[in-house]
Amino acid sequence: MPTDPDPVLRLLWRHVVPASDAAPRRGPRPKVSVDEVVDAAVELADAEGLAALSMRSLAQRLGMGAMSVYGYVANRNDLIVLMVDQVLGEATLPPMKGDLRTRLRLVAEAQLADCRAHPWLLDVAGLRPWLGPNAADRYEWQLAAVDGIGLSDVEMDQTVTLVAGFAANVARAEHAVRVAERESGLTDLEWWEANSGELGEVMAHRDYPLAGRVGSAAGEAYQAGTDPQLEREFGLERILDGIEVYVASLRSR
Repeated sequence: MPTDPDPVLRLLWRHVVPASDAAPRRGPRPKVSVDEVVDAAVELADAEGLAALSMRSLAQRLGMGAMSVYGYVANRNDLIVLMVDQVLGEATLPPMKGDLRTRLRLVAEAQLADCRAHPWLLDVAGLRPWLGPNAADRYEWQLAAVDGIGLSDVEMDQTVTLVAGFAANVARAEHAVRVAERESGLTDLEWWEANSGELGEVMAHRDYPLAGRVGSAAGEAYQAGTDPQLEREFGLERILDGIEVYVASLRSR
């Protein structure tokens, strides 16, 4: 059964679609623009997290009645879709040049930078936010990293999804550490220093030869429970190793 196009698409592409093609707006002239509404929502989510974002809290931030926000965007989900595309347009994407590893590192670095700047992006789920002009520009740029290396179109999509997804998971782990430090009042190193003795005593009642040896070596190297930077570098390099081997295998067939 055919359905009508999603109205949020027109909002997403409001700066691209010629004004003559846009549906006319009825009623009094709005006090703020759609961009200003979305910017305010981004600021709120940056400061308090996505869970704190509601149409009512956004209206309060804008100094208007709660129902007034619905004159700009139909619902919270549509608002988040607009927010995602708006923040993706903030970054200036570098030229996609260099060898394959260099280009894919750029993909990872851009994704990581987005998630660090706006951690609430990590909580966006169950929506279709990748339909706007900035998201389309980003996808086109990402695909240029793997264009012409012998992958099929589906493999090109899977490759950039893999690299960007890894970077998002790194950002998620980093954010979790920051949240834990904020809530506990202790850095990761301070927590381990305070609890390592007690942890050693309780774990002594069971035998962990591998975990004990490796954990001790890792703790000595990291001077903490984890080393996000090393995890990021090691993990990305191994992913790139695998992609290079796969591409080489295609060429040898």
